[in-house]
Amino acid sequence: MPPEIVALGEPMLEFNAAEEGTLAEARGFLVGWGGDTSNFVVAAARLGGRAGYFTRLGDDEFAESFLKLWRDEGVDASRVVKDPKAFTGIYFISRKGGDHYFTYFRRGSAASLMTPDDLPADYIRGARLLHVSGISQAISLSACDTVFTAVALAREAGVLVCYDPNLRLKLWPLSRARAIIHQTAAQADLVLPSLEDARQLTGLEAPEDLGRFYLDLGPRIVVVKLGAEGALLATPAGIERFPGFKVQAIDTSGAGDAFDAAFAVGHLAGWPLERCVRFANAAGALTSTGLGVVGAIPRRPQVEALLAQEV
Repeated sequence: MPPEIVALGEPMLEFNAAEEGTLAEARGFLVGWGGDTSNFVVAAARLGGRAGYFTRLGDDEFAESFLKLWRDEGVDASRVVKDPKAFTGIYFISRKGGDHYFTYFRRGSAASLMTPDDLPADYIRGARLLHVSGISQAISLSACDTVFTAVALAREAGVLVCYDPNLRLKLWPLSRARAIIHQTAAQADLVLPSLEDARQLTGLEAPEDLGRFYLDLGPRIVVVKLGAEGALLATPAGIERFPGFKVQAIDTSGAGDAFDAAFAVGHLAGWPLERCVRFANAAGALTSTGLGVVGAIPRRPQVEALLAQEV
């Protein structure tokens, strides 16, 4: 069966320092997989969704690692393109004093060379939901155009558009990020910003004000992710907060991507929005309990077990 959830963006192989300290002090790394939209489709597949992914990869061993990951996770990668003239991006994570530090090698990556002509239009039109992010728009002008074209294809076909601003100011200036992100949010059905990103993009502070701001742009549903505090749901019917789950957080990398995927899976299943938010809160919380991104993303029984503790 074709995927009901399709995402596009930049996957990046992850090298996570095994011990605390600066990158220069690291002597060993846990190798994993990253890239927000890739994390999203892996999470969606683990949580019961039929997911597919589109990107450009280099013709290298890092690309093979991703293709194997997606195959093993049941993510359709039949439309992924290999570029023999470019490379698959990588990044390093070091940790010190509870903070995470990221070092990227992505300029000129195969994914950053995506163009609208690369898009599998029929693949997008055949889905029920398209997921895109601000990072994919920030890595290059052509990638940004590709995201906008994908959104337009989805809207024309009646496919839901799910958008996470995922602000990365190392990739683009705030003024451009704000303009592009808010233009995209206005074309989306579901917008899921983090509290920190929403505050930087709007200058507002209160989660309720942030929810109203993004709702006023045009989406039907806005969920502001509040980290350990849970999430805020904003719809035309009103605003409601949902508390987070108490877990022993080790590494929050990818928690927001798992949250997005869980919400999307629940929404496509026709669940009440309140159930979608609780399911997403639980998935995000569990993702924070392990080191690295993909390895810590939970499967559906784990999420349901945590939800059962709430009763």
